[in-house]
Amino acid sequence: MKKTVLIVEDESSIAENIQYALETEGFDTIWRVEGREVEILVRSGQVDLVVLDIGLPDINGMELCKQIRAYSSVPVIFLTARSDEIDRVVGLEIGADDYLVKPFSPRELSARVKAVLRRYAPSHSSVKSNRFALDEDRYRITYCDRVLELPRYEFKILSLFVKNPGRVYTRELLMDLVWDQPEMSTDRAVDAHIKNIRAKLKQVTPDLDPIKTHRGLGYSLREDI
Repeated sequence: MKKTVLIVEDESSIAENIQYALETEGFDTIWRVEGREVEILVRSGQVDLVVLDIGLPDINGMELCKQIRAYSSVPVIFLTARSDEIDRVVGLEIGADDYLVKPFSPRELSARVKAVLRRYAPSHSSVKSNRFALDEDRYRITYCDRVLELPRYEFKILSLFVKNPGRVYTRELLMDLVWDQPEMSTDRAVDAHIKNIRAKLKQVTPDLDPIKTHRGLGYSLREDI
């Protein structure tokens, strides 16, 4: 089945080049100039990946990514005219899966789209514990029978914890295991994702924190829950 890529880009020449490159590689594409229709398209289930320009005319792309992450874990690749490291870090922290700086080769973007989608491919594995159920085929983790909305990095971190309760993961190890380019991440990014995961778990069990902090070491999932 063909994968569908939603392109949110207000520069027609860039969008047309992206469409041509992706469709040549066998993808279906949808092009929108503004961000206002993104939620409808993503929620409809017809979009497999979003290529998102940060500088949109109606909304900042980073803010739009935050909104997407509130209801979907669909992969997102940012396009931007800025190459500042802080922008890349912030973009990845809020849930983007990759980051491409203009000008770029449409063929490179196609390769990155394929790479990101491969990371989302089913791995035919499931794990159950007293409170958690991990279903990697469906890219889903449930906690106390509640499905958690997790972007990719949060899903991969929590998956490691659920598979290995009690094991302490240092920040450096998490970066190596979770990020495809560990050098693009930071301790701050790991801490931010852990904070987000904890907040989502706390919404389900306000009086219980399943993630344990080991000061000076890292994090683990408690074994006694």
